[in-house]
Amino acid sequence: MAGAILSILNTHHDSAMVAALLTRSQPKIVFVDYQFLDIANGVLKIMSEKAIRLPCLILIPDPHDSVSGMTTYDSLLAESENEDEFVVVRPDDECDPISLCYTSGTTSTPKCVVYSHRGAYLNSLSSILLTEMKSMPVYLWTVPMVHCNGWCQAWAVAAQGGTNICLRNVTAEGIFDSVANHRVTHMGGAPTILNMISNAGASERRPLPGRVAVMTGGAPPHPRVLSEMEEQGFDITHAYGLTETYGPGTICAWQPEWDALPLEARAKLRARQGVQHLGMENVDVKDPVTMQSVARDGKAMGEVMFRGNTVMSGYYNDIKATEEAFRGGWFRTGDWGVMYPDGYIEVKDRSIDVIVSGGENISSIEVEAVIFSHPAVFEAAVVGRPDEDLGETPCAFLKLKEGHAATEEEIMTYCRERLPHYKVPRTVVFEDLPKTSTGKTQKYALRARARAKAITDLV
Repeated sequence: MAGAILSILNTHHDSAMVAALLTRSQPKIVFVDYQFLDIANGVLKIMSEKAIRLPCLILIPDPHDSVSGMTTYDSLLAESENEDEFVVVRPDDECDPISLCYTSGTTSTPKCVVYSHRGAYLNSLSSILLTEMKSMPVYLWTVPMVHCNGWCQAWAVAAQGGTNICLRNVTAEGIFDSVANHRVTHMGGAPTILNMISNAGASERRPLPGRVAVMTGGAPPHPRVLSEMEEQGFDITHAYGLTETYGPGTICAWQPEWDALPLEARAKLRARQGVQHLGMENVDVKDPVTMQSVARDGKAMGEVMFRGNTVMSGYYNDIKATEEAFRGGWFRTGDWGVMYPDGYIEVKDRSIDVIVSGGENISSIEVEAVIFSHPAVFEAAVVGRPDEDLGETPCAFLKLKEGHAATEEEIMTYCRERLPHYKVPRTVVFEDLPKTSTGKTQKYALRARARAKAITDLV
């Protein structure tokens, strides 16, 4: 209402990265929570040394500590002498920018995505429909608001007169406590959050006061995770999208006749990325060269593409990247997928994550799903490792559940029994997986580790 453009910054970034992002967007005001004041001070120091104009810093203080020498959010509001004289500044055009959002940076440095008032408005209303959000919902935040403005849920909750429940640190115990204490009705979370909930210990869990609607995006939930969460009282809806599509652009709309299917069959259907929501004009799977739609047989692969009101206006101050993203008149996601006869799409892999081994294309998502089904595995990610003979081979990085054990050979044998042999990982590494602030695995970091391991083994 002040006529400003919102740009939420990732608190997982260090001062150098935040300074680089602020240098690009040149904000006039930066609001900072007391927990991240050290990062903000580091940012100002870096920008000052480079003679870059400094933004005004407004502190949201710790309510239990006194603050001196800084402008706080409450003191800023108190400076207003007459609230009745405040004039709401509305956009001249509904396509004017409302926010700048940065991508997660899973494959490269973050890009700056421009959202319009029109797109944000339509996606917020679509979010209400997607989650069947009634008036006065209680929304638990485990999706960082930096990620697509919290998938536009912050605006959706406001539109419905809802209550926001926030966690400074996301833990399984914190999630169960929040749901129980505040009677949470809705939440969202990446697959890593669902995994955290389903693997929570008995001491961390609490009975839920009612069913909780959960929207998840990214890799499809594993059948075991779906089953355990449904039993606990969580209803999962699988969505798909990118920062460039304001968060969820498609939804795996559930068909009533699927309820009678066995769990495994339901899980496979739920794993689809589905159909576009009402705010999106169209989603299609196309040959990226000819721009022709692929056959609707669930087998023919192509690139997933979007167009519509809830696709970004473009990348801020990056005409070349914007033109490339919209080449052919559609937004190119870089994701490879298939379309089924019923019009539902399923993403098979990121184009950069497809492993080409001996001329065969291997979906990393398919291999990860098999590894994740092993009872000892907590998390898994598969990338290509350079190979002199085959070009590259699957390399699996995985983290085991606490108190469980497994060997490299055991994981390989487990995969051989469930996959064609050329898809079986040749290398298995046990270690924590690097993550973005939104819980996505940073595969570029794992690819670097796989390359380093290949070089080391050759030496």
